[in-house]
Amino acid sequence: MLKKYAVAEEAAGLTEFWSQRVLAEANGNLLKVAKGTRSTTWHAHDDQDETFLLLSGRMTIQLRDGDVDLRPGDLLVIPRGVEHCPRVDGDEAHFLLIGPSVTSNAAGGKPDWS
Repeated sequence: MLKKYAVAEEAAGLTEFWSQRVLAEANGNLLKVAKGTRSTTWHAHDDQDETFLLLSGRMTIQLRDGDVDLRPGDLLVIPRGVEHCPRVDGDEAHFLLIGPSVTSNAAGGKPDWS
């Protein structure tokens, strides 16, 4: 059966920062909502690219060779192995992650306080 998702509402309903909730799977990829505040830890994913689609708020993806600022509607793909540190500019940001597996563990950059 087909299911429609209110992606922005799903992300806003999360209770924990930098955790992810899988909404759906398509073509071997998981579509996951998340919300963040402050920043994660510096990390890289050696086994997968990480795709961010910013839904609300402002986010800066810090990279070792320069930052990328995201506004709602912006999409950024971070290639596997590239070290990065997402930082929320403001109170919180909501986003959609697309990738082959869930990365909401310490290796995925989730800060200890979250």
